[in-house]
Amino acid sequence: MRDDEIWREVDAQRLDLAGLLAGLTPEQWERPSLCPGWRVRDVAAHLTLGPITSWGTVLQEIVRARGSFNRMVYDTAVRRADRPTAQIVADLRAISGSRRLAPGTTIHEPLLDILVHGQDIAIPLGVDRKMPADAAVDAATRVWSKGFPFGARRRLRGFRLVATDATWSDGDGVRVEGPISALLLVLTGRPAGLRPLGGPGLPELKRSFEGES
Repeated sequence: MRDDEIWREVDAQRLDLAGLLAGLTPEQWERPSLCPGWRVRDVAAHLTLGPITSWGTVLQEIVRARGSFNRMVYDTAVRRADRPTAQIVADLRAISGSRRLAPGTTIHEPLLDILVHGQDIAIPLGVDRKMPADAAVDAATRVWSKGFPFGARRRLRGFRLVATDATWSDGDGVRVEGPISALLLVLTGRPAGLRPLGGPGLPELKRSFEGES
């Protein structure tokens, strides 16, 4: 995808997710997301932080989290999530159109974040939120190319992942195939992505996820 196409999709996804969030009940906001230990409201709040975070804030929060990147990400999201839900929705809508990147990220990260975290919210709520195939391909390519924080190439060593609804494949080994949206969830460590997959390598892939839990 070209840069302008990526940003258009990021904007569209942010606004679409904001619309979904605006219709949630108070109970749904408190539901567990696909991210262990994160509520729906925590994930939603996290998505509003990237464009307003500076290097100075990152350094301050890393110190506050005693050097733990994962703790920093969690703590900042939970604190942000303490806002009224209507404000979280407004914050997400407000960053649509923003071209600011979180420190240390590329243009591909905002797309990756909104696609995957959108599913972190939608799937536990029983909402079928479609993921555009070309956007999912861009995100999957980015995840596969980077080590931290997902470690996809290490975790999925020995598997050949093949999309059945898009032109994307990677890895070397026993074949696992399915929708690119499901493969993206698997690449980012979400067992929920296993459900629509098939292929001779699926039983072994499922066992590898059980070993991580």
